[in-house]
Amino acid sequence: MIKRTIVNFDPEQICQSGQCFRMSKVSGNRYELVAGQRYLEFERQEDVCIFYCEGIEFENFWKEYFDLETDYGAYIAEINPRDSYLTKAAVFGSGIRILRQDLWEMIVTFLISQQNNIARIRRCIQNICERYGTEQRDSKGRIYYAFPTPEALAGLAEDDLKECNLGYRSKYVVRAARSVVSGEVDLELIRRMAYRQAKEELLKLFGVGEKVADCICLFALHHLQAFPIDTHISQALEAHYKRGFPNRRYKGYQGVMQQYIFYYELFGKEC
Repeated sequence: MIKRTIVNFDPEQICQSGQCFRMSKVSGNRYELVAGQRYLEFERQEDVCIFYCEGIEFENFWKEYFDLETDYGAYIAEINPRDSYLTKAAVFGSGIRILRQDLWEMIVTFLISQQNNIARIRRCIQNICERYGTEQRDSKGRIYYAFPTPEALAGLAEDDLKECNLGYRSKYVVRAARSVVSGEVDLELIRRMAYRQAKEELLKLFGVGEKVADCICLFALHHLQAFPIDTHISQALEAHYKRGFPNRRYKGYQGVMQQYIFYYELFGKEC
């Protein structure tokens, strides 16, 4: 068990921010998360965050996964004080961090995300993990499923994943798996690329458009300059940034601002 005092870290906000779909609430402020083949339970108690794992695993994996070495307060402090909308959005979602997730998992996740909602995306991913991922057990013997490898999906017929409720997205995922397994798409090479180059490579995948490529760049490759534009972001830009989002002011971390806006558009207006 690891205890850390961490500011700008809210498990609920991260869970609902639309970047991670294998994280869910266990009870109260306690959450569980599966990343690749790893399982974690963690919670926040006032300013203290508790991670139920060994110290070595925390230092070698989870600390980087949650981007805990980055000062997100510094990002918020750079917001133009005259931009009341972004200021409110950042305050409302100040516990969000950009996770460092697995590239293959994010390719599949955001192929599935097209014309979909968060609840259905979660179910689709759970379905393919239970059917095609390997069975794992945590330290207490509880069963969970690793994310399926490209090899596990490449041999499927293009419509096979419809049984996992992917619908027309089934062929996108299967073709992506085949591209990776055949070597047509080199994930290790993409991981080493700069943002623009990585995005160009991702756009070569069948079914990947601008928004999906930017989501993958932001949530897997940690290219914080990526600024995915979906319906919610488009509406916010139209309402508050008719001349376009001020990318120059937030150069290098526009994606952080995007997450504040996205989360605020989803939940802030309900308050």
